[in-house]
Amino acid sequence: MTIKELDDLLNSPKFQDTENGDLFYNFFIFQYPAEEEYAIRQQIKEFKANLIRPTNYVDVLTLNLFDEFCQFLDHKKFLRHPSMLKYQLEKEKADPSQARNIQDTLTRNAHSADFVQYIHQRISSHITQDDDYRRPFAFLYGIGSMYPYLRVNEFLALYEDYNDTSKYKIIVFYPGKRDHNTFRLFQTLQDNNTYRATLLLNDNE
Repeated sequence: MTIKELDDLLNSPKFQDTENGDLFYNFFIFQYPAEEEYAIRQQIKEFKANLIRPTNYVDVLTLNLFDEFCQFLDHKKFLRHPSMLKYQLEKEKADPSQARNIQDTLTRNAHSADFVQYIHQRISSHITQDDDYRRPFAFLYGIGSMYPYLRVNEFLALYEDYNDTSKYKIIVFYPGKRDHNTFRLFQTLQDNNTYRATLLLNDNE
């Protein structure tokens, strides 16, 4: 799917209808070459700016998953330390040999129910605002930066327990490509499981 086709889809009243689509999975994946990461991030800003105009009145929540993870860790206490993030950074700086242990700790936290609930609360707070805007979409990006702590298929599987498919759609911006029933992050790293999501394609793909 091209950027123009995705823009048309996001502006479509039918696609903006949260009750129109899969009853079980409201995840949609837009794949792109990893080298276009920063161009896509700029495009996400443009999507958000265009959708909030009076012709649509759609307010999109954009979530950089890596930034959200860092904020989650920064606000999480660890032993006597007020910030797990700062503690882990200082620990690695003081003793680089602890890098593997730190990676394991971060991976556990990325897969934790607390982090998934944190993301769910971010989305819930957004879509329940009481004003004139419609909020059918949450954009999820920064997927590549979460490697090796969390893969997007793992996150989507974990999020299923919190997801309300009738209230919003999650558009995942994925820096990779499809390989049969799985995806390859950065076109090289194969994921272990099939995504329970709709891959956004055009007619020529």
